[in-house]
Amino acid sequence: MKIIVGLGNPGAEYALTRHNAGMMLVDKMADTLSGESSYGWRKFYGIYVFKTPEVVLAKTGNYFMNQSGSLINDLRNLKYDFRDLYVAHDDLDLNLGDYKIQFGKGPKVHNGVNSVEEALGTKDFWRVRIGIDKRAGEQESSRTGEEYVLQKFTAEERETLEEVLEKIMKGLT
Repeated sequence: MKIIVGLGNPGAEYALTRHNAGMMLVDKMADTLSGESSYGWRKFYGIYVFKTPEVVLAKTGNYFMNQSGSLINDLRNLKYDFRDLYVAHDDLDLNLGDYKIQFGKGPKVHNGVNSVEEALGTKDFWRVRIGIDKRAGEQESSRTGEEYVLQKFTAEERETLEEVLEKIMKGLT
């Protein structure tokens, strides 16, 4: 069974931020899959799980991005097998509108992914890298990555993101 984990931060204040691109993917997938023998999102421990016969989607309920390993540990407590694990996350190494699905390869720096690797004890899992970088001007490029990822997508960026999330969903199914 394929497990797709969307990384991000909990709460309405972070809902549309760049750092939540992974959670936006699993939410979009759940919307598409709802009605296909699913019961909707259910909370277990500190996470939300959406399950169909073919796929399990998971996202944080309580944990912040840098604690994403706790999300993995909660899935482990639910007795899920990680042989077909996909971790979806924002990636500043890729431009907005780009994505990569790669095994064992990820961004240069991403504390959420590092936390997942630590919890699993391996780098051997699929990464769904969702490009979010659109810092073009001098004003934008002077912001740190930490500041940039916590900003909300603009309306124009959301359109681009929606298109790429559709492509990713086709690539995962």
